Amino acid sequence: MQLALKALTLTALTFGLGAVLTGCTATYRDKAAEQAFPPIGQFVTVQGGAKVHYLQAGTGPDVVLIHGAGGNLRDFKFDLFDKLTDHYRVTAFDRPGLGYTDRFPGIDTGALATAGESPLQQATMLREAASQLGITRPVVVGHSMGGIVAYQWALMGLDTDSDVNAAGMVSLAGVAMPWPGDLGPYYTINASAFGGAVTIPLISAFVPTAKVEDVIEGTFAPQPAPDGYADYIGAPLALRPETFRANVRQVNTLRPHAVEMSKRYPDLTLPIEILHGTADTTVPIEIHSDKVAALVPSAHLTRMDGIGHMPHHVDPAAAVTAIDRAAARAGLR
Repeated sequence: MQLALKALTLTALTFGLGAVLTGCTATYRDKAAEQAFPPIGQFVTVQGGAKVHYLQAGTGPDVVLIHGAGGNLRDFKFDLFDKLTDHYRVTAFDRPGLGYTDRFPGIDTGALATAGESPLQQATMLREAASQLGITRPVVVGHSMGGIVAYQWALMGLDTDSDVNAAGMVSLAGVAMPWPGDLGPYYTINASAFGGAVTIPLISAFVPTAKVEDVIEGTFAPQPAPDGYADYIGAPLALRPETFRANVRQVNTLRPHAVEMSKRYPDLTLPIEILHGTADTTVPIEIHSDKVAALVPSAHLTRMDGIGHMPHHVDPAAAVTAIDRAAARAGLR
């Protein structure tokens, strides 16, 4: 009995020391990430006291940029943002829980929680921020996970008369439709209570920088990531435990919302421009954009042969053209 108690005590001490080491390492890496990649924009406070981080520049009709999963507004500032400011007032947002934007007010953020912000909650929060910034009739542009938030922003215009209703929309390899099967163990484990308490702190504390760079390259494949992108984007911000939890929970809980949203897509009449690469394995074109184009008469799909999941970086001119076309179709230019 005494031997068993000693073994149990040693095991508990080992796990306890491991938890302390993991926590200290993750905290150190958190602070290092925020020092290396501080906010580059400003903040607006929405209902419930949540702060939304945004970057705004330029003059002209409003364009809103919404980034994808695991990202932040630096993705757009790397290239596309500055290509638009001569003709538009451009506002890029950090989505709720990512970058430097707070989580949706009232959502459970604990390590054992599993709730993620729905597209409706995200769009509600960003639309309120847009309203406070005086944004009117924007062209709403969403990449990847930001795409379904942009679709939700557009759908809200069917129910609400508001100055921030989208005048047009652009999807850059955007998520839109429900997909077959599940998302695999990365999301199902990390978005679980076990993942929130155990695997995420371990990944946050110990994943090597080289692995992060591999993930970035995989996102761009089959094209390479642009020179300097990995150093600019602030990928370590996504490894902060609270940000990591927000991201995987949003993705893991998304599918039921996509099911319900897709039922309303045929009601959309605003101009929608879609850019999507045929080699995109992250958000496959045949599951998402092909189906939206078939459902929505006002959707115009540009298929980009051989391009992967980052069309706005591989061909920024095509992204600018799509935004210009949406703005012109909406009567903004």
